[in-house]
Amino acid sequence: MGAITDVPGVRVGHQQKSGDGWLTGVTVVLPPPGTCGSVDVQGGGPATHETDALDPTTLVSAVDAVVLTGGSAYGLASAAGAQRWCEENGRGFAVPGGVVPIVPAAAIFDLGRGGDFSARPTADMGYAATAAAAAQTEGHDVGRGNVGAGTGAVMARTYKGGVGTASVTLENGVVVGAIAVVNALGLPLTPPGNREPSARSVVPPHEPPNLASSAREPGSRGPTLDARFRVPDSPSGGAAPPPLNTTLVVVATNAVLDVAECKRTAAASHAGIARALNPSHTLADGDTVFCLATGAVALDRSDEAARQVSLITLQSAAADVVRSAILDGVASAEAVSTPAGDYGVFGAR
Repeated sequence: MGAITDVPGVRVGHQQKSGDGWLTGVTVVLPPPGTCGSVDVQGGGPATHETDALDPTTLVSAVDAVVLTGGSAYGLASAAGAQRWCEENGRGFAVPGGVVPIVPAAAIFDLGRGGDFSARPTADMGYAATAAAAAQTEGHDVGRGNVGAGTGAVMARTYKGGVGTASVTLENGVVVGAIAVVNALGLPLTPPGNREPSARSVVPPHEPPNLASSAREPGSRGPTLDARFRVPDSPSGGAAPPPLNTTLVVVATNAVLDVAECKRTAAASHAGIARALNPSHTLADGDTVFCLATGAVALDRSDEAARQVSLITLQSAAADVVRSAILDGVASAEAVSTPAGDYGVFGAR
């Protein structure tokens, strides 16, 4: 499987709380200084911070940290903690008198899943997750499942989601890794009889949903997407509230990419979400992909054809590792029971 930390210099830290009304957390991806980055948001309900600064037409190209958090828009406060850690350690865009750390963030909706709607990530949790990342050694293992931003993650209101990660090394020495927080409206979509690429890939308990029809099941209580895919009722019983979901991803590579190429790689990586989850990128999902490039390995740009082949190969690999990371997150998730409901393991018999 590998991990996003197979990209040299990239580190990951988690901070989470559970029990006493809590079920949420923060995950921070801390790249080496000077890492270039961008983002692509394709979900209809995102909760994000500082993503406009990553547009290829803006001033800043470097990203100091990426924060993935629970708590919906409230949880974006955790980015301030990551920013504080970066400032204390001299990381950021140099300005007169100091630095301004560039710390984009994105959040999943997990409010109230531990039983207390007000239990959401804080700036102190963001600081702790960043410090935890910085304390890690090169190439460290990454916590998976019910950790960090995956602590309160759920799929289709019924199954536990979580954090997953994966990587691949290409023939030219380029490493592409991804980390995903799976909190999706959809469920895993795996081809029959194919358990790859995840060594722990999940087996769906039913055939994948089909969105060919917009019909509504007679007498159904919850909103439906088609005659075979009904958004489940809430685990605690009664009609379910409107769906609020997100899959968050950070893709990292040691390749030399500029901001525009990071943007295109992030966009291409969304294909991995669509290959892993059905449905994806809905109005109720905040699906967001960040791309970080540390710039250690040059791509073949000897001519235009070589440049295109190099980028297409890298971007195709990025989509593959995103799919693997998502399936890893689903397979690594563990069942939880809180005052708000019971969330089981997808594919459990």
